[in-house]
Amino acid sequence: MDIYQLRGCGTALVTPFAKDGSLDEAALRRHIRWQIESGIDFLVPCGTTGENPVLSSAEHFRVVEITIEEAKGKVPVLAGAGGNYTAKVREGIEAMEKMGADGILSVTPYYNKPTQEGLYQHYRVLAEATRLPILLYNVPGRTGVNLEPRTLVRLSEFPNIIGVKEASGNMAQIDEILRTLPERFRVISGDDALTLPMLSLGAVGVISVVSNVVPNEMTTLISQFFAGNHLGAQRVHRQLAALMQVLFIEANPIPVKYALAAMGRMELEYRLPLVPPSAETQARVRKVLEDLGLSLTGTTAKEEAHATVRAH
Repeated sequence: MDIYQLRGCGTALVTPFAKDGSLDEAALRRHIRWQIESGIDFLVPCGTTGENPVLSSAEHFRVVEITIEEAKGKVPVLAGAGGNYTAKVREGIEAMEKMGADGILSVTPYYNKPTQEGLYQHYRVLAEATRLPILLYNVPGRTGVNLEPRTLVRLSEFPNIIGVKEASGNMAQIDEILRTLPERFRVISGDDALTLPMLSLGAVGVISVVSNVVPNEMTTLISQFFAGNHLGAQRVHRQLAALMQVLFIEANPIPVKYALAAMGRMELEYRLPLVPPSAETQARVRKVLEDLGLSLTGTTAKEEAHATVRAH
């Protein structure tokens, strides 16, 4: 896939940790291989779902490196590289370019709440520092700042700023972006539950949390839509609606890591300040997984309630 024509379903990969709190490289490799075998269109390591705030720089780069190794050119790797210190983000992007990443997903600076001009200047520096295509990431519910359509129009003038992952939840804003930005500008859903309505407005895909659990089904939803089978896409959406809801009843990635642990795909390990889900959430997640016919081969809910959390 030409990253400038990015389209389809990409998985926002979780980052597995071992029981001792270290990066579980074997589990990560297995997870990536399963995603590729299941037909996922592209991979996104070290985003929000990958717990990137609690990864050291060495771990962050290692996760990206492993993803590139396992992808082996079969699918593009869009590496997470964002933050609120522009110079540090630039250094990270330069390192990932050398590793062989196909592109960058870069979240808006958080906590320091830059103005729209500050956002423009931040991304200008990043765009001018790399040849890699950059997908911007707007998620104001986490960052405290909204990347407005007028700023996206300005940023679209940089040829390697290819689009935006939109997770504002503001459908009016998303519609404005799709109406006013150049046709080449890729708009990707950042909310699983809003993917189908966003596709109907002109979005070209999703960076999905849910596809960690059901990669084939989420990819099918997108492919059915683009094949013109809108009713088929709607059926898949409705099939997955309960999963889309339950994986966000606590902060992402708490429920999705629980789901994957229940399926026996990785240990249930988090790094503080994230902690295991409540007993109620565990029961709800397991019920949805069972209803979907997914095999639960991991530890029991009672055992998982005592999963360790580490400051590392």
